[in-house]
Amino acid sequence: MLDFQYPLFLLFLLPLAGLVALSLRRNDPSLFLPSLKQFAKASSGRGSISSSRIPLLFFAAGLALLIFALARPRRGTEEIRQKTEGIDIIIAIDLSGSMQAIDVPQNMMDESKLSKALSSGALKNRLDTAKEEIKKFIENRPGDRIGLIAFAPQPYSVCPPTLDHAWLFAHLDRLEPGMIGDSTGIAGPLSSAVNRLKDSESKRKIIVLFTDGMNNVNAKISPVQAAKLAHQFKIGIYTVGIGSQNAIMKQKDFFGRSAYVPVSHEFDEKLLREIADTTGAKYYAAKDAEGLEKTMKEIDSLEKTKMEQPRFVNYRELAFPFIYMGIASILLSVALGRIFLLKIP
Repeated sequence: MLDFQYPLFLLFLLPLAGLVALSLRRNDPSLFLPSLKQFAKASSGRGSISSSRIPLLFFAAGLALLIFALARPRRGTEEIRQKTEGIDIIIAIDLSGSMQAIDVPQNMMDESKLSKALSSGALKNRLDTAKEEIKKFIENRPGDRIGLIAFAPQPYSVCPPTLDHAWLFAHLDRLEPGMIGDSTGIAGPLSSAVNRLKDSESKRKIIVLFTDGMNNVNAKISPVQAAKLAHQFKIGIYTVGIGSQNAIMKQKDFFGRSAYVPVSHEFDEKLLREIADTTGAKYYAAKDAEGLEKTMKEIDSLEKTKMEQPRFVNYRELAFPFIYMGIASILLSVALGRIFLLKIP
């Protein structure tokens, strides 16, 4: 970018332009002669700039260049250094078989609308819906280290906290309902996430747990005990209960034919709320895709990453070429007026 350190000097160009205009309009001094026949040939050049004006133009151009140089033109290269103070986040997502259930919004309860939404893919199962919103959440947090734990009966560390979010997305895409079991153990992923985050030097550490089922796995510690452990290490746990009363799941009948059948609402809202409250975070109920989207947006707004963007500009001075050209133009005007275009009476 080009700018001037002292732009007010450019105002001197206005009176200079006025003086040049006035000088060009003035007539040259003349002699009274009895006859002008001898100047008939010269009169054919009327309307052009007189040669006596040429030194004036070079002198004015030289002054203009010097004024331009006084304004200190410079070209700057802007550099923005981004400094972030990120948050360490671990996302724990339920992979039990019930995550293949599809939650039907109220506006799609009509059979024809529901059939159309299912055939077009507009309605997705709980896991795919959660994965979409998790991706949006991660994309909004480029400065945060984010890890991923999948769980069913046991926790499975999918990806440690990382800034390489493309790698994280690749691992997230591979997750499928029921791939590591059908039951739901909530204490295991919380304990595993706490173990990952407890030695982190980040000033803020959080866990976001997604589940659609009740805790039905006996572990060495209970989910609430795991939450108390997280609180000791100043780790907040956001819990998200996925599912509604209007849910369906594809199943095969006795003859091997596929059909969608209703499924019941299962997650333990009381337990999820207690886990979140123990760590000073929040519990959310996401009944469908819209509810999950609102949940992730609110968590994103609550857990802001501190970011600084100091701006630096490296300038390169451009005044010296204009000084040299200005001096050269003035010297040329003097040479033209005193030597080459000098008129001898």
